[in-house]
Amino acid sequence: MIEKTVSKLICGIAAFGLIAAPITATAQQAQAMDEANNDTSGLDLPANISLLGNSNPNERKPTAVVNGQVITGTDVDQRVALVVAANKGKISEEEMQRLRAQVLRNLIDETLEIQAAKAQEIEVSAAQVDETYKRVAQQNFGQSPAALDAHLESIGSSPASLKRQILGEMAWQQLLRRNVSPFVNVSSEEVNEMLARLNASRGTEEYRLGEIYMAATPTTQAQVEANMRKIIEQLRSGGSFVAYARQFSEASTAAVGGDLGFVRLETLPAELAAAAREMQPGQVIGPIANSGGYSILYLIDKKAILEADPRDAMLSLKQISLTFPKGTSKADATKRLETFTQQVKAIKGCGDAEASAAKIGADIVSNDNIRVRALPEQLQQIMLNLQIGQSTPPFGSVEEGVRVLMLCGRDDPQTGDAPSFDQVMSQLENERIDKRAQRYLRDLRNDAYIVYN
Repeated sequence: MIEKTVSKLICGIAAFGLIAAPITATAQQAQAMDEANNDTSGLDLPANISLLGNSNPNERKPTAVVNGQVITGTDVDQRVALVVAANKGKISEEEMQRLRAQVLRNLIDETLEIQAAKAQEIEVSAAQVDETYKRVAQQNFGQSPAALDAHLESIGSSPASLKRQILGEMAWQQLLRRNVSPFVNVSSEEVNEMLARLNASRGTEEYRLGEIYMAATPTTQAQVEANMRKIIEQLRSGGSFVAYARQFSEASTAAVGGDLGFVRLETLPAELAAAAREMQPGQVIGPIANSGGYSILYLIDKKAILEADPRDAMLSLKQISLTFPKGTSKADATKRLETFTQQVKAIKGCGDAEASAAKIGADIVSNDNIRVRALPEQLQQIMLNLQIGQSTPPFGSVEEGVRVLMLCGRDDPQTGDAPSFDQVMSQLENERIDKRAQRYLRDLRNDAYIVYN
């Protein structure tokens, strides 16, 4: 967990508005969100109350002083801009107020993490932060960090805001590596027991899940649940799950967009396992009450344990694409598409693809290392049904151009192997580190001196 967190920051770049991952919800999700929890947990509150102070705490200026360190309104604005950009600006005014309050809480936690690392004489150098920032830029803008700078400024954020988030994550992981990891122990018996259960589960399904988790106490339960319902609404409207997980989830997986990886349901809390069992890939549900808080689950994928999955086949592909000149009418585009389709069908296998593409004025790109499950869902079954040298139907649009994928080779997966002893050991250790990290941060909050302006 610790070693991969910062390296996978690049994978979570959707939180910065560079990659969108819209998720839709089902009618069942909407029904679940309408169920309210009215338990006041023994507080003996009257049915009608008279407020004696400000009834809207969000109206105050969203700044704070954390153990003497100021979080400014600009800090909040620039971090909010990352979430807004990831959701293409589709955030209501009411949601914006809640978003600003949550971002302020995240910045407070980030500040506490950096302060705790400094107190332990853990220093993350500017060069280390710049190197990670550069990797983000290379992943999304070729070789140009300046292009990432310009993008962040164009959406109302800044390089400094993103670099501070990188600093916070790196400092926290180094602190956990020093103060938590050495004291987490997993016995050989536990690992062998896990391996035995895994082999006994051969053929059953495992689920790749994304999770957004928020802790709740009896006094904060209603507010946390309401916040989770607001997030569900934004996801239903096309919001990025990865972006919301990075900014709002209180689990350590927030740094990788909430991705839990492939898990077996019996390893999950009973409430989450029951919900995941009924989900289909691409579905998001919640909030789900579980021990200590609430979760939103997103089912990314599922597969059979220790069995070969056809979608794990590695493909060698050639993409043949045709672009339309700006201003091309629909009628002209349709005619050109028909011609393009016939010309592609006439290509005599992958060996003839380069020369044929040149003759018809099409562009061609090759990739010899594409896994079927990495393709868009609509293309996966089509690719599995193709023979070598055959192509998919054309897909795309007049604006973006049309393309086909030609299958040039396929390496089918072998029977799945059980994870190694070391891999299971690492998984169990990471789970325990995650739990201790949550307690660590909770203790930092409890001991902090925080003044709101």
